[in-house]
Amino acid sequence: MSVRNILFLMVDQLRWDYLSCYGKSPMQTPNIDALAARGVRFDRAYAQGTSCGNSRASFYTGRHVRSHGATWNDIPFELNQRTLGEYMHERGLQTILMGKTHMRADANGLARLNLTADDGVGHALAECGFVAGERDDGLYPEGPLGFYSAKEPRYNDYLRRHGMGGRNPWLEWANSAEDEQGRVLNGFFMEHAHRPARVPAEHSETAYMTSRAIETITAAGDKPWCLHLSYIKPHWPLIAPAPYHKLYGADDVPAAVHTPAGAEDAHPILAAFRKQRVAQTFAREEVRARAIPAYMGLIRQVDDEIGRLTAFLRECGRLDDTLIVLTADHGDYLGDHGLGEKDLFHDASAKLPMIVVDPSSASEATRGSSCKALVGAIDLIPTFIETLGGMPPRQLLEGRSLLPWLHGQQPAIWRDGIFSECDYARLPVAQALGRDPLEARMTMAFDGRWKFIHALGFAPMLYDLQEDPQELHDRGRDPGLAAVRERMKDLMLDWSAGLRNRTALDEAQMKSLTGKSARQGMLIGFWSESEVPEAQRPPAIRVTA
Repeated sequence: MSVRNILFLMVDQLRWDYLSCYGKSPMQTPNIDALAARGVRFDRAYAQGTSCGNSRASFYTGRHVRSHGATWNDIPFELNQRTLGEYMHERGLQTILMGKTHMRADANGLARLNLTADDGVGHALAECGFVAGERDDGLYPEGPLGFYSAKEPRYNDYLRRHGMGGRNPWLEWANSAEDEQGRVLNGFFMEHAHRPARVPAEHSETAYMTSRAIETITAAGDKPWCLHLSYIKPHWPLIAPAPYHKLYGADDVPAAVHTPAGAEDAHPILAAFRKQRVAQTFAREEVRARAIPAYMGLIRQVDDEIGRLTAFLRECGRLDDTLIVLTADHGDYLGDHGLGEKDLFHDASAKLPMIVVDPSSASEATRGSSCKALVGAIDLIPTFIETLGGMPPRQLLEGRSLLPWLHGQQPAIWRDGIFSECDYARLPVAQALGRDPLEARMTMAFDGRWKFIHALGFAPMLYDLQEDPQELHDRGRDPGLAAVRERMKDLMLDWSAGLRNRTALDEAQMKSLTGKSARQGMLIGFWSESEVPEAQRPPAIRVTA
């Protein structure tokens, strides 16, 4: 049976090495492992951006960060970017969002075009092509400037209907706990991470989004769909509902990856990131011992909910005609390398879990296998298009279809490196380093062994993942590796020169332009008419009185 539907699962801030199918996890994820057993596990997948916003924009456009322009959270990409929804619509699929995108509308661009984000084309552009379903970025706290998200999530109304009221049930129930005296404790504070969230597991964000996805698939009937189910957890606040809050404890927490004392003269950017509050907090073992078990519990709940969704797909017969992808937007340092959150390029942050299940018979030989090819977020849209029988538009998409790997074929040409970008202009790091916001940029090139980071205004960073898989030793200033750095710099230069800047015409249109001006009488460089090929020869010059 051919593929007619696509289930695009994204788990926010999920580290690849916390899935047991990758062989390093401190916990078990049996339902995600079952997907890997039915498909291909990609072992060297990388985000093209290391924050939520820029990474997701690359997933949704099939383009690198410097091509789509959404360089960090809350920074919109240009309105001319084509998105997943448009590509799927062309193939006859309705694209439906359930959960997070973290994309920001280009309000200035809409105003220039005299459009609004309320309906029609303006709405599609404002929501990066996701016009059906339910957007819930899972971030609705309130501070002195007001609420973080402009729109209250429908999830709040759901909680109120189930008896969990208040001004902001998202915070007061789903992301808060209670102490022994019944006082409500804000889940943003990791000292409460060992307590259960006030919300019952069956009404948590993860369970709610799974149920909404099941309702959506049921309502679709026989109409083909592309469903982007985007779970917010295990993104902070790190607080899990019972019983997930107590499945793991301090003894289950892996030891932090630390550079041996005196072994590294910290790069200025790395040193500045280590001074951020989140890094300083995760440097404390008592914090890791309390926060990481909650992180693990949230992952285990996602795994259980994916099991519920998979069982539903099996019951309704959709497993046999649905391509399933499971991935993340980025990872989480969790104290490794003296860091918290994401943004830099160690594997804890930039490397992705990526599992692709193709139900077609062409993938029988690769089920349960792993693939070492360098792949990334930008490769999913080309994969979806080709799986559905289309031809990915090469003038627009900077990724490549994974279908050959799924079918056990070695592509004749594959990439020599994978690239990722970081814009730290909005972070306190930029001010601490005295960087102009337009120059607070870093770019990573990874060729499978060497990870090279170009940092504007600073010396590069370089890690040898063959000899130093934990990335403990920065060789960016090692005089003996000058040739390696030069080669990696050339690799990055070649990549940047090949980005898709000419997007208005497809390949056939470009080929039709070759020699067209000569056929229209623009005869440049000829000495005489006798040299002009017959097909280009102009009519005789007519002289009129």
